[in-house]
Amino acid sequence: MAHAGLCTGDWTCLFANDFDRKKCETYARNWGGDALLCGDVAELKPADLPAKANLVWASFPCQDLSLAGNGAGLRGERSGTFWPFWRLMDSLIAEQRAPDIIALENVSGTLTSHGGKDFEAICNSFVQSGYRFGAAVIDAALFLPHSRPRLFFVGIREDAIIPSFVMGSSPAEQWHPKALRAAYRQLPDVIKDRWIWWHLTPPAISNTRFADLIEDAPLSVPWHSAEVTEKLLSMMSGVNLDKVRHAKHFGRKVVGTIYKRTRVDVGGQKSQRAEVRFDDIAGCLRTPGGGSSRQIILVVEGQSVKSRLISSREAARLMGLSEDYSLPENYNEAYHLLGDGVAVPVVHYLTEQLFEPLLRAKYQMKAAA
Repeated sequence: MAHAGLCTGDWTCLFANDFDRKKCETYARNWGGDALLCGDVAELKPADLPAKANLVWASFPCQDLSLAGNGAGLRGERSGTFWPFWRLMDSLIAEQRAPDIIALENVSGTLTSHGGKDFEAICNSFVQSGYRFGAAVIDAALFLPHSRPRLFFVGIREDAIIPSFVMGSSPAEQWHPKALRAAYRQLPDVIKDRWIWWHLTPPAISNTRFADLIEDAPLSVPWHSAEVTEKLLSMMSGVNLDKVRHAKHFGRKVVGTIYKRTRVDVGGQKSQRAEVRFDDIAGCLRTPGGGSSRQIILVVEGQSVKSRLISSREAARLMGLSEDYSLPENYNEAYHLLGDGVAVPVVHYLTEQLFEPLLRAKYQMKAAA
């Protein structure tokens, strides 16, 4: 999905890597496999990476950094893959092949993992390797009907000319929320000295509703029986049932998303509840593991109420992928791929707002020399 967001103009992918064989198969089917090396990033060597790249993008596993994760942070087996990735970057730097820009993406839980120490460790890596950098939290909901806030680090070589219009004099609430500002305040001064408050222009408001992305006859999932839908409704609290009753009077088809969650009542008893939202925004897609449930949709049209799992194509639309993007035939594989991904329009937005202006400044300086 990073490839889909970047390679819409003059960008060329020189190298791609993932540990998951099924994801690699999907990547090769859509983009070709010439630049792809499927394997553990810890096993990669500088010689595996060709030439010198303008940009290196990395989305490393979030499970150990997520607020719903196990709290292992960058010491965890999965999120800890950040370290071999960064050692690879340092090797490229030592070979005079430093990428102009390094961009990292992960969950916002990175800001508070281990009391901010993991955030500091990532920031310190940029500084120690000779980059000025900043971070921003961007929600895919700005572009798509999908609530998916993510933390993005963008670093640029410290000897680069940085256009003034991409640098803010102070944090902006939209991109630098309270948690990010608090994490920044905890950083040592030597790191703050290399920090940039990236200035991003707010995008045009998206008019796409979640209901616009729903398939009437999906191929990857069946509609639930009336009995299954009724059982879901019976698992709802009064507040959530009121939402369904209200949706019946909207005068148009309304689509809500349901998550099953374990709740504790006043007597201390645990029970599974179905919680629904009808705000034309899908909840954040997550991989179907670690306790996260697959997203269920509830379609209400007048007195008709139907339910089913969100289809793989609908999930792909929520990530901003094109209709011709080839998905795995197996539903679980497709859902896992998409739940692990980065929203395509966010990548494209960062490309237009930061990556390309930063690189244009570099080449304009060379041309003038």
